Amino acid sequence: MSALARLVRHLWLDAGDARRAVGQDALQRLEARVRESELQHTGEICLCVEASLPLSYLWRHLKGAPIATVVRERAVTQFGKLRVWDTELNNGVLIYLQLAEHRIEIVADRAVARNVSDAEWQRMIAEATPEFRAGRYEEGLGRAIDAVSAVLRSAFPATDTGDDGSGQVNELPNRPILR
Repeated sequence: MSALARLVRHLWLDAGDARRAVGQDALQRLEARVRESELQHTGEICLCVEASLPLSYLWRHLKGAPIATVVRERAVTQFGKLRVWDTELNNGVLIYLQLAEHRIEIVADRAVARNVSDAEWQRMIAEATPEFRAGRYEEGLGRAIDAVSAVLRSAFPATDTGDDGSGQVNELPNRPILR
């Protein structure tokens, strides 16, 4: 894709486009899916759908950084801004969808990262990516949630204490964040 076309696409899209792409009903189903997942483990899952990259990130791409690297950097930044790193057990996971690029990134806190290889994260991303490229955002995010949930169930099974009686203290919002 040409640099000009990419720039125009990112300048054109905004949070309203993210809301329209995912849809209100899908947001509710994804929120329920995260909530149900978190009943099965002590991890925290946060979804973030961002319509476009800020100009400072696009500038890095225009200066030569591969777009995959730029999207990953943005996901890591969102991981920090959304405080996914700040869970008590260090087992938060951000599933980040960059809408303009149809790219997904998964960023995991250190306790989770110790249990999952880079190849496994890449496999999860590869399985969800075709859904995004086809415009099936809910399905792609659902696949990513299910894959991350399987990892968290295995490494961090639910306990019998928690603020909702489920064994899980909810530290992050279950509702997808749209930007």
